[in-house]
Amino acid sequence: MEAIPYYSLGSAVVALLLAGYYYTSVKKADPGNERMVYLMNEIQSGAKAFLKQEYTWVTGFVVVLAVLIGAFIDPYASVSYVVGAALSALAGYVGMMVATMANARTTQAAKEGPGKALPIAFRGGAVMGFSVAGLALGGLMAVYVVFVYLLEVDDAFEVVTAFGLGASSIALFSRVGGGIFTKAADVGADLVGKVEAGIPEDDPRNPATIADNVGDNVGDVAGMGADLFESYAGSIIAPVALTAFSLSLVAPNAQDIGYVSLLVFPMAVAFVGMLSSIVGSFFVRGGDSTDSKKLSRALHMGTNVAMALTVAATVAVAYWLFEDVDLFDNPIGLAISVIGGLLVGWALGKTAEIYTSDHFGPVKSIAKETETGPATTILKGISVGMVSVAASVALLLIGIAVAYWGGQYAINEEAFATLSGLDAAGLETFGGIYGIAVAAIGLLATTGVVVSVDAYGPIADNAGGIAEMAELDPEVREVTDALDSLGNTTAAVAKGFAVGSAALTALALFKSFEFAVLKASDGETALSLDVGQVEVFIGLFLGAALPFLFASLTIDAVGRAASKMIVEVRRQFAEIPGLREGKEGVKPDSARCVAISTAASLKEMVIPGGIAVVVPLVIGFISIDALGGFLAGALVSGFALAIFMANSGGAWDNAKKYIETGHHGGKGSDQHKAAVVGDTVGDPFKDTSGPAMNILIKVMTIVSLVFASAFVSGPF
Repeated sequence: MEAIPYYSLGSAVVALLLAGYYYTSVKKADPGNERMVYLMNEIQSGAKAFLKQEYTWVTGFVVVLAVLIGAFIDPYASVSYVVGAALSALAGYVGMMVATMANARTTQAAKEGPGKALPIAFRGGAVMGFSVAGLALGGLMAVYVVFVYLLEVDDAFEVVTAFGLGASSIALFSRVGGGIFTKAADVGADLVGKVEAGIPEDDPRNPATIADNVGDNVGDVAGMGADLFESYAGSIIAPVALTAFSLSLVAPNAQDIGYVSLLVFPMAVAFVGMLSSIVGSFFVRGGDSTDSKKLSRALHMGTNVAMALTVAATVAVAYWLFEDVDLFDNPIGLAISVIGGLLVGWALGKTAEIYTSDHFGPVKSIAKETETGPATTILKGISVGMVSVAASVALLLIGIAVAYWGGQYAINEEAFATLSGLDAAGLETFGGIYGIAVAAIGLLATTGVVVSVDAYGPIADNAGGIAEMAELDPEVREVTDALDSLGNTTAAVAKGFAVGSAALTALALFKSFEFAVLKASDGETALSLDVGQVEVFIGLFLGAALPFLFASLTIDAVGRAASKMIVEVRRQFAEIPGLREGKEGVKPDSARCVAISTAASLKEMVIPGGIAVVVPLVIGFISIDALGGFLAGALVSGFALAIFMANSGGAWDNAKKYIETGHHGGKGSDQHKAAVVGDTVGDPFKDTSGPAMNILIKVMTIVSLVFASAFVSGPF
């Protein structure tokens, strides 16, 4: 049983070897003609330059926080924090490098049809997917083995939890910085190119086109990879921390309660989920049709196979670990909790697909509203996003109820409470809360293949851009457009998984925070969530407001950066003779646009990223009860806002693409121009503010958990 962390570590190594295999497979593919190779290298160089500068900036933040953790918590915790941050950054960088290598190869394969192009794009994404999953699980298990098993350090689980904070720190800045970069370029390119100049998307005459394609990789690949790295690690840490911080209060009886089984169960689920993802990845096959439904079935086959295998394996793992533990009457209950989380993740993804795919009514209704102009287009997109929140919340609550019931059903509640003797601390409901915590790892157990499918999207998008800029046959662009349209939906699906896991993980971490406060005060200080108390009430409203402030800051950042981009694109069209007309030999200054996006995004990411760490620290040192209210408020409003923004943005984007296929006037029509306006409004929604919201929720919660003992003892 205690060997499970080693098994999980081994599966992580296998995942990294698979990533290496897919890398070799992609590299062998033909990158195309000289022009395509040039464009690929330009995109890769821009992305590398941005990440280098971004990581340089973020390193300063990591160093400061590592010093604070070492001073207030434990020097070992600062080491764990730095390891989590470094591996998260590495995963993003590796994914970006491979994605920028796969784009031209996907374009070249598109000449032979989607059957050749889709597998290359997927394998490029799979390098990202299995690098993220392998580094996250492998790094976390290595930290666990070293500090818990080998060194047996005091407060070892505070040290392990710091790994998650390191991952969250990189994820937040990567999502915000990369999101600002990509959307500044995208908005500038679309508004001046499509609307003002009337030229196609990704036209080589547009100076912002290269920057837009660079942004796809630094935002939607590196940023998304860091996001899912953090989500995956956090979903494992949450039940481990909950077990450690709560049952440490009853240390003499911990073994009788099944302490070790509870600790390693989420690791075992991650282990079987990883193996299932590896098997599932080999089931993705391309077809000959450009029909998005058939492409979607082919792409999601890997996810579906991985999920089915994980469900079967989870039941076996639950019985193996808990059948011989007296206090667990029904081990199947914990399997139900995990499977419930997995199904909720799938359902949230399907809900996102319904609201963002052009095969369903919501997107078609937005496209229809373009006939009366941009205003009604934007209003309908907002409405679609808002109604999607209600459906997503309903699904999440069903998942929470099932997970809670499963956890309670598994444990002999009366015997557990009697043995622990800590009813007042809430341990009589431990099984239910633990069930919710493991539901989060169930939701992300197949992270390897989920990220693979998500990272496929930016590769397909870049492939379309290269096809346009290299002036290939229109049939090639038709294939890449079909792949790209599917990519928008897969991105929305992955965001559904991420935000759903954020809610479940944050809830488990919040409960762990309660127990950590109780432990740090030797049972004398219990966190209050009584809204009748002024401190809690104030914290609740501050927490509810912060996601809106965060969204405002990030949207404003995109707006300011996009304004600079628009001015630059207009200048080049006006001042470079023959550029707008496409005169032979006349090229735009793309490097200038990349530099504008880089400088703006690095400057603009500092304040939003800093708020997520500084605000909970300030509130925590003032009042722990206020911090409890703050975290609760942020969790609820942040989840709703994340769903709203992601789905509105995705719906606007696909409404534009739906029109570009010939509906409602097609490309160049007034309806198309209205849809482009809606899409540019939705760009920061779906690719900057929305995706960063789930990281915001978890960063604030895990910061509070790591610093819980410092809040109790005081800063000095």
